[in-house]
Amino acid sequence: MDNRSEVREFLMSRRARVTPEQAGVETFGDRRRVSGLRREEVARLAGVSIDYYTRLERGNLKGVSDAVLDAIARALSFTAAERDHLFDLARTANPVGVQPQRAQRDTPLRPQLQYLLDAITAAPAFVQNNRMDLLAANALGYAMYAPMFKGTTRPANFSRHIFLDPSAHDFYPDWDRAAWTNVTILRREAGRNPHDKRLHALIGELSTRSERFRELWAAHDVRRHYAGQKVFHHPVVGELELHYQTVELEGDPGLGLTVYLAAPGSQAEESLRLLASWAASERVADQEAPGRLTAS
Repeated sequence: MDNRSEVREFLMSRRARVTPEQAGVETFGDRRRVSGLRREEVARLAGVSIDYYTRLERGNLKGVSDAVLDAIARALSFTAAERDHLFDLARTANPVGVQPQRAQRDTPLRPQLQYLLDAITAAPAFVQNNRMDLLAANALGYAMYAPMFKGTTRPANFSRHIFLDPSAHDFYPDWDRAAWTNVTILRREAGRNPHDKRLHALIGELSTRSERFRELWAAHDVRRHYAGQKVFHHPVVGELELHYQTVELEGDPGLGLTVYLAAPGSQAEESLRLLASWAASERVADQEAPGRLTAS
């Protein structure tokens, strides 16, 4: 697979982001015509020739060593996610010896995963795939994402909800942050799964239908998304400030389990109890019966 344009745009965007001051490069008051570092400055910081770095930045990662990739990552102050992304791009450019791609999950989930979700009763929990489809959840998980299940398309998809459903601007009080985070996850997954046709079809759909998605996608930002804090505005219980933890399911390639937790004694904990009561009194939806959930 020819991913030269992806490599070129990623490295150029990272180089433009790092200032000489941040990199410890003396400029001696010269007038600079580029934002960020020059190519020769990156090459010097990475310990490679300018010609070799120029070849890499033009998208040619053929034969590049891990040591050189690490040196470039250090020179450009990459985060762990950005370093991983560079290595993913290099693996695509050098397919010999690459481990088999993670399987795409188009078959029903193992029943044991639903048993696990249902055993979590005090917190919203769900399983999603690398295409941002919500594949299964516990009762609180379905209740929490009630607005996403108002449509009939299944599986429900976080990316389509954020960028194509106007109600997402109410559900996510900091919509800009939610949108950026979603795109950075998709960008990382696209690097990890370059041959996933459905993932790239989703990206193409969002690029066609959402100007904001196109803008964010062009930034080439990537991030890991394993733990943190989010705020939601639920149509039934109001504001929910929750901590999340996501783990990749080793036995189910391409799938992740996310659990949202409220701080003990917090308003969010009480709101989750109210949400659980509402979910118990309503007919909570699942993928096969999208019309069963209402949030009105």
